Amino acid sequence: MMYVKKFDGSRQVFDKKKIYRTCIRIGANEQQANEIVNKVSSKIYNGITTKQILDLIFNEMNKFKSGFAKRIDLRQSISMLDPKPDFEIFSSLILKELGYKIKNNLIISGKCVEHEIDIVAMKNDKTLYVEVKHHQNPHAYTGLDIFLQANSTFQSLKDGFALKKNRIDFNDVLIICNTKISDHAKKYADCMHINYLCWNYPDGGLERLVEEKKLYPITIIKDLDDQTRKKLTGNGIIILKQIVESNLKDVSRKAKIGLSKLEEIKEDALKILQIV
Repeated sequence: MMYVKKFDGSRQVFDKKKIYRTCIRIGANEQQANEIVNKVSSKIYNGITTKQILDLIFNEMNKFKSGFAKRIDLRQSISMLDPKPDFEIFSSLILKELGYKIKNNLIISGKCVEHEIDIVAMKNDKTLYVEVKHHQNPHAYTGLDIFLQANSTFQSLKDGFALKKNRIDFNDVLIICNTKISDHAKKYADCMHINYLCWNYPDGGLERLVEEKKLYPITIIKDLDDQTRKKLTGNGIIILKQIVESNLKDVSRKAKIGLSKLEEIKEDALKILQIV
């Protein structure tokens, strides 16, 4: 029996099905996924790390889709975003893709005190209070405290509306985070009917949505240096689609990045998005 070493040092039994699910999630068809499963499985040895397995998957995926040579792991790339404002903007872009109208960074009166709200998301007759939580360690867990705090704030906002202290009638609360959530947090959220979009929850969670909608952060580009990343995000460019759709001359002038460098970044972005 082969064991895989996880990031936290714990071990788990090697499972081919996880390789297959990863391949499907990142864009392989069934035939390609099965072929990759067989090739990667033949290279597995006792004590191999999850990162090494992911590298093997990416190497095989690159044979079918060349853009994989230009990207890093999605989980790592999202963790490389700054919590504020990058991940908040990233979360807003995801919600916009889902059809929500967004308002950011509002101060709204609750029953007793004012609350700083990351995102208010509106669609049809539904208004969501959105709490955003980002971890720079992608293997950390978002715990119960975040859900307790969000639910408390939500109730305060509801009471504030009833007392006419604010004008927003929130219907629901949504927590967006870039990591898995603890068992206690999940149990509480499900019991209290708190919505969440986190890593692997629900039904593939954040990563499934990003892959399906191709909402990749610019940090997914393998050779993007930190200085250039900060210049881009400082000008509101958080995802690949934005750099592809932008006027590069304008971006060059505003962000003080050479045009030739931006053209290289755009080319990498196009390959990752599988547009060319």
